[in-house]
Amino acid sequence: MTKGMLITFEGGEGAGKSTLIKHLAQEMESLGYSILCTRAPGSLRIGEKIRDLLLHSDLGEITPKTELFLFLADRASHVDHEIRPALEMDKIVLCDRFNDSTVAYQGMARGLGEDEVEKLCTFACSGLKPDLTFYLDIDPALGLQRATSVANSDRIESETLAFHQRIREAYQHIAKKEPKRVYLIDAKQPPEHVYKQAWDLLKPRLLHVART
Repeated sequence: MTKGMLITFEGGEGAGKSTLIKHLAQEMESLGYSILCTRAPGSLRIGEKIRDLLLHSDLGEITPKTELFLFLADRASHVDHEIRPALEMDKIVLCDRFNDSTVAYQGMARGLGEDEVEKLCTFACSGLKPDLTFYLDIDPALGLQRATSVANSDRIESETLAFHQRIREAYQHIAKKEPKRVYLIDAKQPPEHVYKQAWDLLKPRLLHVART
């Protein structure tokens, strides 16, 4: 038996990550697994403050590098104080966004450099890597339409369509680069189809995780 499992969920705006996490968590809890659902940024108190600054601030001082280091500050605290302790308690951690988001958004879409941002992410989380990642792929125009129908656009959602297209291309690149870890799922499917595909991929891996 392994000691916990870190599963991350990636995708552009409106891809349906939260819905998938909720359904997978319910299924695994019904089978006796101990689950922690969390998100980046914003799970801890410091993360909530960083999230509000990143997504809802109109401060003009948030440059791409400032944005990157704010995300990394959250990542370091998140891993040290929540994710790693949960894994050590044999929990399955379901995390809405992790290092792939930072590489895709800041490293590639913002142009700060894929390799440079990957190294900083590794440092921020002391080398912790996801055991499995679900990337929900969706056309940015459809994803943004979904996202803005639920709530007002935040600072990043309000970026140009071209910016969000670069994010999609970045994620597709990451999925091709790490096919053993990252599973691409077509997110324009109905939620129940997305869930079934993710569950079919995840279920065999649970045989190696201890139940409570």
